[in-house]
Amino acid sequence: MPPPLPSSNASRLLPTLVRAFSSTSSAGSSAPTPSKQHHVKSYPASAFPFGFSVASTHSGIKKTGALDLGVLVSERPCAAAASVTRNVFKAAPVTVTTEVLEKGKGRVQGFVVNSGCANAVTGKKGLEDAWAMSRAVGEGVLVMSTGVIGQHLPIDGITGAIPKLKSTLASTPEAWLGLAKAFMTTDTFPKLRTKTITLGGKEVRLAGIDKGAGMIAPNMGPPHATLLGVVATDAAIAPEALQSALNYAVDRSFNSITVDGDVSTNDTILCLANGAVEGKELTTSDPEFEVFREELRSFAEELAQLVVRDGEGATKFVTVRVKNAPTFDVANAVARSVANSTLVKTAFYGQGEYLHCDLTDNRRKLGPHTLRSVSLHIPMVLTIQWLYGCTTRNHLSRQSLGVVAACTVSI
Repeated sequence: MPPPLPSSNASRLLPTLVRAFSSTSSAGSSAPTPSKQHHVKSYPASAFPFGFSVASTHSGIKKTGALDLGVLVSERPCAAAASVTRNVFKAAPVTVTTEVLEKGKGRVQGFVVNSGCANAVTGKKGLEDAWAMSRAVGEGVLVMSTGVIGQHLPIDGITGAIPKLKSTLASTPEAWLGLAKAFMTTDTFPKLRTKTITLGGKEVRLAGIDKGAGMIAPNMGPPHATLLGVVATDAAIAPEALQSALNYAVDRSFNSITVDGDVSTNDTILCLANGAVEGKELTTSDPEFEVFREELRSFAEELAQLVVRDGEGATKFVTVRVKNAPTFDVANAVARSVANSTLVKTAFYGQGEYLHCDLTDNRRKLGPHTLRSVSLHIPMVLTIQWLYGCTTRNHLSRQSLGVVAACTVSI
């Protein structure tokens, strides 16, 4: 058995970058991919935000007959924020979502999502199809798509299925779980979470759904196989404040994970706040805004970690924590070098005796005086030391190999 990992005060460690390693190696010492169904949770109806209805169906995209189309509709126009891919080859639904947000000045009615076809690299017809999806649901509807790149949507089947979706809208736990399943591509389990927080003395609820098992190395910003996600809340938040909170949360959650290092054309995280819990809309100047922002960050981190745990063929979940960095950006650059290192990846997957990583790529980001030395710690077992501009290869002890072999590791 590997030695236990020590607990740590995550609030003092900035930032956290999480990495799951794909089962692409044939190393005989590695374990088979374990079942991940224990990550699926059930919730009572009272846990979901008020004022939202959801539905899902099969529209003909997936040949298996699995759910591949879903909608979420608010009973009232809601504030909306989006964080979308910075990949220069943005997919059609990303373009449409950005334009709907701009046209509505941060107010929308809901979203429609399909899985099985990314509607990416599909030209003019792809844009027309994405707009057709949006308008078939109604005015002010955002669009998300995930799946195979370079194929056109079976748009007639999708628009033909939307009336059925609208007629079956519900707010039950089963309906929410169905929507989560409609997000799935190579995912092995639906990713649905809820959270209840207190703002201004009132209870408000958040529900979150995301997906992504491959092509995961998000690089998302505010509007300017795939990671999609949505957080819906019945809190009252002004659009500008919601966008600010989402930017903060995404940088410290979804933008701090990586599975295979590839940035998708479709990455999109939405946040919708319908204000069903009556009250003044929060702005960035309100004291409660920082409370909401931190709760959203924590919730987004939980959702992001589900994506990593379900990485395609993943057998390891590794957290990289950086201490004593002068800024968030510096810490993020160092952590990302470790997490994206192929050498680190193969060491953990193969459970071998050498751990080797190159941090010299950060010279331009960090500057000549920022990074003098770096230590990599595998808890209680090993300290590996780098001098700036150099790399060293270090032999792991028999005890440390037990930690490397564990399914969940912090370094």
